[in-house]
Amino acid sequence: MDKKRLLVIGLEANEIEKIRANLGFNYLVVHYDMLPKVKLVQGNLWVESTTVPDKFLLVDMVIFHGIFEHDFDFITLLSLWNGPCLPNAQGMMDLRQRIPGLARALKVSKFNTLSRSMVLGATEFTSKNEVVAKWGIWHCGEDKHKFNGTWTSNETSVIEDFIDGEAVRIMLMGDTHWQIKLTGDTWLKSIHNEGSWQMEVDEELLTDTKNIAEHFNLPMVGVDYMVGKDGRKHLLEVNHIPNVTVFPFINEAFVNFIPNWVNAVRV
Repeated sequence: MDKKRLLVIGLEANEIEKIRANLGFNYLVVHYDMLPKVKLVQGNLWVESTTVPDKFLLVDMVIFHGIFEHDFDFITLLSLWNGPCLPNAQGMMDLRQRIPGLARALKVSKFNTLSRSMVLGATEFTSKNEVVAKWGIWHCGEDKHKFNGTWTSNETSVIEDFIDGEAVRIMLMGDTHWQIKLTGDTWLKSIHNEGSWQMEVDEELLTDTKNIAEHFNLPMVGVDYMVGKDGRKHLLEVNHIPNVTVFPFINEAFVNFIPNWVNAVRV
């Protein structure tokens, strides 16, 4: 049987070693920390060799994990290729840009009633209530500003009411799921804060996350919600590339999930 070539982007070297060990000898793994040079030729995906410059290798499957500054065109190329890709390239493309991705996800989520505004480019905005402005393409807790009164944006931004409550993430990976409490020393909450950890799963939020994942055809997804002190739940963001390195139990599950996904693919 011919060996299949698996292109893996963005994972750590120790993770690659574990994945190689679990895959066995039927796969050739090409690993890049950052975005490699690729080309799509008549429906075939080619990647530059890691050892021989300007030599391109035919790719059968792709694992894409990471958020890179100029990755939208790369993801679009993967979507045009339409080959086996984890996560699904079309779903990544639909959610990669923060504001369009949010607009698409809100059409699917049950928890879509949070009042939002939007300004285009550099625009002055005034609010009597406390609100949060979000802009840019990053899904890492960056590019946010909380204010009331008058604020001037530097670029296109979405503005939503500030919710006092608990921030959580539902992490879905195939048939496995977790709920993570997001904490922080300020109003900004993140999985990277020392106090963030696993908690009891809210079944309504889990069902909502599964619906979003199914809609975007993503077997892996991290969905952030805010649960207000009044008990109301609000979708905040859908992470098409949820972090798998912060929590050991998620990282272990991820490293095991990849070989199972690869072995289930028929190419």
